Amino acid sequence: MKQVFCIGELLIDFVAENQGSDLSKAKEFTKKAGGAPANVACAVSKLGGHSNFIGCVGEDAFGDFLLGILDQHQVNTVLSQRSEQFTTLAFVSIAEDGERDFVFSRGADKELAYNERVSALFDNQIIHFGAATSFLGGPLEKTYARYLKDAITAEAFISFDPNYRPDLWLGKEASFIAKCLPYVAAADICKCSLEEAYLLSGETSLEKAVAYLHKQGAKMITITLGSEGTYVSTTKEQFQVPSIAIQAIDTTGAGDAFIGCLLYQFANEQDPGSLLVDRDTLTDLVTMANKAGAVTAQNFGAISSLPSKADLAPL
Repeated sequence: MKQVFCIGELLIDFVAENQGSDLSKAKEFTKKAGGAPANVACAVSKLGGHSNFIGCVGEDAFGDFLLGILDQHQVNTVLSQRSEQFTTLAFVSIAEDGERDFVFSRGADKELAYNERVSALFDNQIIHFGAATSFLGGPLEKTYARYLKDAITAEAFISFDPNYRPDLWLGKEASFIAKCLPYVAAADICKCSLEEAYLLSGETSLEKAVAYLHKQGAKMITITLGSEGTYVSTTKEQFQVPSIAIQAIDTTGAGDAFIGCLLYQFANEQDPGSLLVDRDTLTDLVTMANKAGAVTAQNFGAISSLPSKADLAPL
């Protein structure tokens, strides 16, 4: 089985309770582990895969808490780093209509330094780039770019999820797009939401959006469509894989569960790239990944809701 390396942020999400979407009125917060790459690493390991998290947290109690969560989920954190900067924090309140109030206090995640001994491990493995904060400057952005070059040189299987966060890129969308495109170009699999596909491509139809992303270099593109399933595009054909009907409770982490499950399945293949034009196999893989996302959405919290292999077993 191949190893999956997830690079990027690990942070604390403080989720406001019982006051609508106005953080100024919030009095109670629930502390949760956050960060999409960390979620993906946990998704892989919880299914029985071998995952590694590469990121930076502070030398503080929050950093201890976060690394402890990953350790509990059998994610290898040996390659992670600690910083004198405080652990990155996000404060969010979500109203019933989905309106958000968001405050981001960036700290240690941006301090991730490049380590050439890490890239020496990439040969023939799976590397996932899915950090929402990776393009916000600091050493992390440069480290991210160097690891991308290393992954290409090592002929690793490359996964990219842009993880667009409007709160972080308001008025700077063009910069975000430009920074994403080299990763799209290198991606064996590019996982996007419909919003992200339209944003990155500048198109307003699904077919034109995936055509643009393929033209940049992406070999396989998955567009998650919530209850409608997943649109899959390869260099050969396009098709849609239905999801299962559920009553969603909390969709936080569902996309990370999807890509984590997909990468776990690819990690079980000697040559995952050879599957990227096999419609029948891809349908089976994406069907399982859709189920992983659906299971996660039926519970509160991201990491705590990620499925085990038993959760995905046929009924």
